[in-house]
Amino acid sequence: MQRLRADCPWDAKQTHRSLVTHLIEETAEVVDAVEADPIQDTDLREELGDLLMQVYFHAEIARRDGRFDIEDVARGICDKLVARHPWVFSQADDPDDLAGTWEQAKQAEKKRTSALEGIPESLNTLARAGKVVSRSRAMQVPVELASEPITADAGREILAIVQRAQASGVDADQATRDALRVLENQVRENELHSRASGS
Repeated sequence: MQRLRADCPWDAKQTHRSLVTHLIEETAEVVDAVEADPIQDTDLREELGDLLMQVYFHAEIARRDGRFDIEDVARGICDKLVARHPWVFSQADDPDDLAGTWEQAKQAEKKRTSALEGIPESLNTLARAGKVVSRSRAMQVPVELASEPITADAGREILAIVQRAQASGVDADQATRDALRVLENQVRENELHSRASGS
């Protein structure tokens, strides 16, 4: 990567921002390889390599700017995994709620004041909705969330809702974004209320 950055005109002019499209595309290709039936090891290995190259590329841009390098990236993720798994790397007992424990550790480490902080704005609507709900549950935000069981074929049920919305002239994605915005506002308001009341 250092050689490409120095000697290839295209690689030399790339920035973190100009590479975002490639990062998204390579990530999507990994997902496609994982979801292939059956998984082809050669395809998955290739796509993982392409994604790893994006990590190296961003780290090399930062290294040349004197900010950090690939070793810092690797060290950072190792330190994070050790710190967030005390039941693996120290004498702590396994927590009853692994997801909640993970989220609480992350919130404390990053000094976050809201369950919504750190959820990527660029996530697609359904993924973002899932993350908002998951975080709200893990952080025990006092907000009403549906919890009725759903069949194992949830995807078909979600697709049926999209079909019904389309047949009714409703943009399912926009409707979900609107509803998600309402939920996010409720989460923020309830968090503020909890902090104000000291609970």
